[in-house]
Amino acid sequence: MSDVSARKPAAKMPPELIIVAACAISMLTFGPRAASGNFQMPVLAEYGWGSDTFSFALAIQNLLWGMGQPFAGALADKFGSVRVLSGGALLYASGLALMAFSDTPALFTLTAGVLIGFGLSGCAMSLVVGALAKLLPDSKRSMGFGAVTAAGSFGQFVFSPLSGGLIQSFGWHWTALFFAVLMLAILPLSLAVASPANVAPLAGAPKQQTTREAITEALSHRSYVLVVLGFFTCGFQLAFITVHFQKYIVEAGLSPQVGYWAFALVGLFNIIGSLTAGYYSNRMPRRYILSFIYFSRSLVTIMFLLLPPSAMSAYVFGALSGLLWLSTVPPTSGLIGQMFGTRYFAMLYGFAFFSHQVGGFLGVLLGGVLREATGSYNIVWGLSVALGVASALINLPVVERPVVRKEQAVAA
Repeated sequence: MSDVSARKPAAKMPPELIIVAACAISMLTFGPRAASGNFQMPVLAEYGWGSDTFSFALAIQNLLWGMGQPFAGALADKFGSVRVLSGGALLYASGLALMAFSDTPALFTLTAGVLIGFGLSGCAMSLVVGALAKLLPDSKRSMGFGAVTAAGSFGQFVFSPLSGGLIQSFGWHWTALFFAVLMLAILPLSLAVASPANVAPLAGAPKQQTTREAITEALSHRSYVLVVLGFFTCGFQLAFITVHFQKYIVEAGLSPQVGYWAFALVGLFNIIGSLTAGYYSNRMPRRYILSFIYFSRSLVTIMFLLLPPSAMSAYVFGALSGLLWLSTVPPTSGLIGQMFGTRYFAMLYGFAFFSHQVGGFLGVLLGGVLREATGSYNIVWGLSVALGVASALINLPVVERPVVRKEQAVAA
């Protein structure tokens, strides 16, 4: 039997308090990042850069966020979550603050790309999900994942119009500095989601799986690989829309406020979508949930592109996209926990998230490069639709059961 159900959670605080603190961290980390597209036009207008320059910095952010995630997860598994969350929050705050003074493409890439990217890998939703996997009982785990995902969406709902209003009133520099100060609130909140470090086995106890063995096992597991590949599409779609949707709306002849509020609706409706996905992830096959989400995203995108540009079509797209936005997280994380248990959950989810962020890197980068080359975002919208259909098919063969290891088979 996998340790996902056998191990008792190591939490000392009530599960409800842990979930509340985790939700607050998720909201704070996801909010400014989700509002990054609102910075694009004022930054380009001030410095005279092309969309590809801004896109490259945000693409690097997504890539390094993903690259750092397995390492941050491994550190959290080994030493506990508090140190990693605190370090990530400090890097995130530093990146936001220094971004306000970055007046060259190289500096902007270093701050908005490298510092924020590595900061997010240490304090964003994936680390919080990893902590919850160890702290919550199995009966509350998927719902906890859904609540944290929904909280990130609420951060998007709050920060999208907030950032737009602050940028118009005080400029993007002061807005970035204000967000940097907010990130420091993660430091005390991390104490409430302090997950335990992995403990060395006592003398004479059964041999524990090593980190290398856990990685090898996961990467040779067909269903895990399929889930990881499907998660690539999630990153591609979400990052492309996050960074380029605002510019797409303005270029379609609509006001910036339409873009702010349409993207805010994504966050608001994702609260419903994430909680619903978390609820059903304990009640029906998770592979079907993922397949439905990816296929529906493609269908919603096609409908949006076929309709004439209008405020109503943007708002409907925002609402429907929100229902499907981060609702992939509860079933994806639930599958990984079901397959391999919680001992190395943060690291293994980190590898899945790396795939997600490679997709995000390409979605952001291709959005900027192809927009400059062709004058439109049509090619990237088409890629988003095709990848959604592919991921819907990829998740169908996933086998939902714990791995059976040699020592378990012998004991049986």
